[in-house]
Amino acid sequence: MKARQRAAGLVLGLSSTLALGLTGASPASASATWTLEAEGQRICVEAGYGWPNTYAFAPVSGTWSAPIRTGVRGLPPGSTSQGGSTIAPGTNERDPVDHGLVVNGWLQLSIAAAQAGEYTAEIWATDGTETQTDSLLIVFKDECY
Repeated sequence: MKARQRAAGLVLGLSSTLALGLTGASPASASATWTLEAEGQRICVEAGYGWPNTYAFAPVSGTWSAPIRTGVRGLPPGSTSQGGSTIAPGTNERDPVDHGLVVNGWLQLSIAAAQAGEYTAEIWATDGTETQTDSLLIVFKDECY
């Protein structure tokens, strides 16, 4: 009886090892995992004035094997983006001590003058297969500190 249980245990263990080995070698396990870390940024602009040269961040963390393009859409009327950045394949992880993240994606913006109010734009990042987004709040008010 013990010999059968031992044999069954060995067969089960061997089957599990083979299954895990095959699963680990599957294309899905080799896929890149990355995250847009724009973290809901906010830009304040004095109402009635524009801001012709400013930046927003579009950092990506994780690991990826294809270039990641970044950009922004939905800016206030008259505002433009001079394009985002393209992040080369690689890895970007938070520092284990201070949890900081290297900013590897930048968006150059020109914000047109507008009346007091709020506009929500959208920062995006794509590797051609997956697209991730985050909000960019642009607030026009009398004073920005």
